Parts: sequence; C-alpha cells; structure tokens
Amino acid sequence: MAERARWYVVHTYSGYENKVKANIEKTIENRNLEELILNVEVPMEEVVEIKDGKKKILQKKIFPGYVLLKMFMTDDSWYVVRNTRGVTGFVGPGSKPVPLTDDEVMTMGIVEKTVNIEIQVGENVKVVSGPLENFIAFVKEINVEKHKIKALVNMFGRETLAELDFNQIEKLD
Repeated sequence: MAERARWYVVHTYSGYENKVKANIEKTIENRNLEELILNVEVPMEEVVEIKDGKKKILQKKIFPGYVLLKMFMTDDSWYVVRNTRGVTGFVGPGSKPVPLTDDEVMTMGIVEKTVNIEIQVGENVKVVSGPLENFIAFVKEINVEKHKIKALVNMFGRETLAELDFNQIEKLD
C-alpha cells in the first residue's frame, strides 16, 4: 500500500458518536483491521459551564453527529465503517468518501503527533501511568502510527500482554 492513510468523516445519528467509535474499534479488533483503520476520533473540547454559581468543566463534542477516521480506503474498510450501527454514511458526494485535506485536518484541530520514540522491540520500559503503573514491561511490538506498544508485563508470576500508549511508558536508563 503505497497510498497513505487519510482522514475521513462519517455522519452518525445524533448522540451516537461515542457508540459508533466504540463499535468501529471493536470491529477493528475482532476482524484484525488495525492495519486498515488506524484511528477513530470524536473531537472534544473542554467547556466551562457555570450552574448555580458552581463552575463545571464539561467535555463537549466539537462536531456533533460526526466521527473522524484515519484509514486506508479499501472495499473492506469502507464496508466495515459503512455498515456500523449508527453510521448514516461517509461525507462526500454520492457514495464516494472524500478524504480531508491536510489543511482541513489541521483546521479541525487534529494534531498528528509525530512521536520520536527511543524504544526498540526487546527493550524493557517502565510504565508511568494507568493500572500497570510502576511495572516493568518487555516491548514486543511498536505501532508508531497509533502511538502504542504491545509489551509483556510480569504480574502475579505470569507474563501478560498489555497494550500501552507511548505517554504511559518511559525508557529505562
């Protein structure tokens, strides 16, 4: 696949954005489509609301009714997304999905984090946040596109495979 993954927009029933995101992520996992559909986003922003004199910070959807996907457009990826419950269709003329331009991606606040990770498969890393905090993990796989690693963590005398975000780990000195 010489073609690069692009961002696409799908329209959902109102209020179904998070459900669609969860359903697509579950399908990706069940059908091993991690190589085709790389990222599913419901862009959120923090909004401060004052109610009864109390300040509340809420997460609000920036684009209600839409979910953004970074994917390689193939018959399989199109079919999976199009047939997800709650999805009404891709944004684009007719049935042809149109990828967002790089400018649109930037304007929408999607920050493609280019992470310079100094970790290699076969190294040990320290988990610095999350439920496995303070555990040492042995790196089995690195997914730069998704900013995740798969690593073995020794828990209760047995090795358990865990998926961790780059921001949850740090290199051991």
